Amino acid sequence: MRPVRTALFAPGSNSRVMNKALESGADAVILDLEDSVALSAKPEARKLVAGVIDAVAAQHKTGTGIFVRTNAPATGMLDDDLRAIVRAGLEVIFLPKAETVEEVRNCAAMLDRCEAASGMKAGTVEICLMIESALGVRNCYDLIKASPRVTATCIGSARDGDLQTDLGCAWSPEGTELLYAKSKVLCDTRAAGAYPLDGVFGDINDEAALIKDSILSARLGFLGRTPIHPKQITPVRKAYAVPEAEVVWYTRVVNEFEAAEKTGVAAIAVEGKLVDYAMYQRAKRVLALAALDKR
Repeated sequence: MRPVRTALFAPGSNSRVMNKALESGADAVILDLEDSVALSAKPEARKLVAGVIDAVAAQHKTGTGIFVRTNAPATGMLDDDLRAIVRAGLEVIFLPKAETVEEVRNCAAMLDRCEAASGMKAGTVEICLMIESALGVRNCYDLIKASPRVTATCIGSARDGDLQTDLGCAWSPEGTELLYAKSKVLCDTRAAGAYPLDGVFGDINDEAALIKDSILSARLGFLGRTPIHPKQITPVRKAYAVPEAEVVWYTRVVNEFEAAEKTGVAAIAVEGKLVDYAMYQRAKRVLALAALDKR
C-alpha cells in the first residue's frame, strides 16, 4: 500500500461528503460501504462509490489514494460490493472483521474475477485487513500471509468499537487495555512485511485525546491512522510526524557513519553513543519516514 499517514473515511451513500473528502488534503480517502451506510442504502451507495472512482480516474489524479471499505465476508454482501467497485482507479479495499485465512483467500479470488471482468491487470487491487476481533488479533500473521494482495492492516482501536466489545475490555486515552492487541497486530504486520495503520478515534471534538492516542500509536510503531473528520487530519499528521530533533540527529548519524565506513570503520561514537550497522539502518528508516512527512 502507498505510504499514508491519514486515510479519511467518507460515507459511500453521500456524494457531497465523498467529494469534500477528496479535497481534504488526506493522503487517502476510504469510501465506506460498511458501517456508515444503512442496509437499505447499500445498492445505491455502491453506484455512488463507483461513480466517484470513475470520476477521479478520468481526471488522472494521483495525489490522493482511493480506497474502499467493503462489507465483511460474513454479511454475504462482499461479492456485490466488489463487482460494483473494482475498476480502474481503485487501489485498496479495506476488508472488515477479517478473521480466517479462508475469508482472505476467497476475497482475493473474488478480486481476481472482478479485475478480469473489468479488464484490469491482475493483482492491481490490494487488501488492507481490518483487525476487529479477538480471533482476528490471534490470526493476524496468517491472515496477512494468506494472499500477496494483503499489503496492510488496520486495527479497530476505536472506543466502543468491535474489538473492544469482543475483548470485553475497558478503554482509556492511556491505551493500556488495548496495548497487547495493538502490539500483537503491529508485530505480526511488520513480520509479514505489511504496512501497519491504527484505526478510528471516535471523539471528533477531543483533539487533545486524539493527539495523545496518536502519539502512543506512533511510539508503538504504527505509521498512520484513519480519521473520520477532516479536522482530525492535521493533528494526526503532527502526532505521527518524525520530530525535527530526530531528523537532525539521524541525519548526523548517517553522515558520520557513511564517512567512517569509507575508511573501513563500521563502529563509531556519535556524541558518546555507539553507532554500528544496526543503528545506521534504524537512522535511514527514520529519515525515510521523515521524507513522507514533507510531501
